[in-house]
Amino acid sequence: MKLISWNVNGLRACLNKGFMDFFKAADADAVCIQETKMQPDQAEIVLPGYRQYWNSAVKKGYSGTAVFTRMEPLSVRYDIDEPEHVGEGRSITLEFEEFYLVTVYTPNAQRDLVRIDYRMRWEDAFRAYLKKLDAEKPVIVCGDMNVAHNEIDLKNPKSNIGNAGFSYEERGKMTELLASGFTDSFRYLHPDEAGAYTWWSYMFKAREKNAGWRIDYFLVSDSIRDKIGTSSIRPEVMGSDHCPVELILSL
Repeated sequence: MKLISWNVNGLRACLNKGFMDFFKAADADAVCIQETKMQPDQAEIVLPGYRQYWNSAVKKGYSGTAVFTRMEPLSVRYDIDEPEHVGEGRSITLEFEEFYLVTVYTPNAQRDLVRIDYRMRWEDAFRAYLKKLDAEKPVIVCGDMNVAHNEIDLKNPKSNIGNAGFSYEERGKMTELLASGFTDSFRYLHPDEAGAYTWWSYMFKAREKNAGWRIDYFLVSDSIRDKIGTSSIRPEVMGSDHCPVELILSL
């Protein structure tokens, strides 16, 4: 089973930058999208053989997630269980016979960590939600989780300590999530690989210099980590300030 996750930074814009070419070539069983920045009626996206599920933000042109899947889910859930976190289109959960697939666009703590308190409440609620799912069947969670977990996960760790995405608070919550029964699939297979990033600033030719951050993930329940075949990053795929990440599982 082949899964793709990609923060497209505006799907309508990405459609004009090669999204469909990548989608067709990827030939994935499911493609999870974050930061769609659109309502589903704002563009005609024809994907033969795929079902489409959308969770758009109430605020136009902001946030939003989508899943395009060949596999028919048993059920679909939008958002997580806490009412405080409804309205920004940040999560979709598809239930299949053997597992749950969750895509997420984690809230950004923002400059000077002005949204860090909300981010911490989100982290606790999201972790509780995933643990509840995991008690029923294994979980695959993917998306832009807006944190570089360890120093190896960004180009310039020392100058970014305390900044959004590399604060002690956010990194600590990722540690808590992994400790609660989940495996970072990329680090599981590539524990020491440096220079592996999924997001680059548009400034200072950051992508050209590969001065990036790894903030897009595929996490899986510990119970199925032995099913991980490959977990890879696709930096050659353009169209967004993020690149896709890919997981192949033997499920």
